[in-house]
Order: sequence, then structure tokens, then C-alpha cells
Amino acid sequence: MDDLSTLRNLVLAPYILKATALIGIRRKVGGNQFRHVFATLGILLDYKLFHDAILLKASLLHDFLEDLPASQVDEIRYIDQDGAQVVELVLEVTQQPGELKRDYLKRVLETGSVNAKILKCADRISNLTDLHLDTHTSGKISEYLDQTEMFLLPMALEVNANMYIELSDLVARRRALCSA
Repeated sequence: MDDLSTLRNLVLAPYILKATALIGIRRKVGGNQFRHVFATLGILLDYKLFHDAILLKASLLHDFLEDLPASQVDEIRYIDQDGAQVVELVLEVTQQPGELKRDYLKRVLETGSVNAKILKCADRISNLTDLHLDTHTSGKISEYLDQTEMFLLPMALEVNANMYIELSDLVARRRALCSA
């Protein structure tokens, strides 16, 4: 199946509908989590990852369980025939309650599936694109960039060389902004 046929047959509507619950979750950078998950989906499409419906569907819900902890996993599991696999991937990229960010990122780096690492890299690209001095202190940005270098760059190097290049460029640009 070619890219156009693959996209034509991809059914995202039930996942989009579920993701609308994120409209009420505000982001420090402005906007809401619903827009962020669409940005993450857009990054995956930009990288031409059309052929993995599970990855694309999970991108729309990758922050769902963190942002709406009262949600039931079964809400996702029964959306469609891919729901169980989507849940598995979403859980891989979900920071667990009480899990430190550093431990979470280390877990994904060391034990995450290829799709979990790709999804986490796309998520971080979106987050870095939204990272600005008018919403975060230079210290907070520097800490975030350190995490990116320590955990996300090795992840990207493992799963997608172009994501590695983009993440490296974003880190360099944000560091330059912080030191200006």
C-alpha cells in the first residue's frame, strides 16, 4: 500500500474524539494539551511514519493518562481493534505516579520499545519547539536541555537519525537563547 492509500485508510477519528478531553488542560506555553498531541502527530507524519497506525493513534493520547489520571485504561482499550496495542504504547510513555522524571526517561531509554522511543522523541521535539524564555526560566530550560541530551538524544540516535539531528539543533538553539 502506498502512503496515500495508507493515510486514506487510517481511522483516527475515535482517538481524536477521546483526545478532545485534553482541551481543558492548559500548557505553560499557552494553548492546551489537545494542540500539543496534534503537534506530536504532525511531527510523526512529517517524518513519514504513515504506516504505523498504533504509533499515530498513541500520539493523540500519549499524555492522556498523565493529564487525566482519573481516566480508565479501558476507555482507550475498547476504542477499536488497535486499542489494546495503543494502551500498551501509551503506558510505555506515561510517567508513573511517584516516578521521577529522570527515572522515567531512563526507563524509556533502557527498556522502551522502538515505538515508545520514537513517540517520546516526537513529543520532546514538540516540547522543545514550545520552550521559550517568556514561559520558563533559563535555569528550567537548561535543566530540560540537559535531560534531552542525556536521555532523548541517545533514544533518537537509536531509532531515527533525522530526529537526532532535529533534537540536537533544537538543543543548540535553545542553549544559545539562554546564554544571549
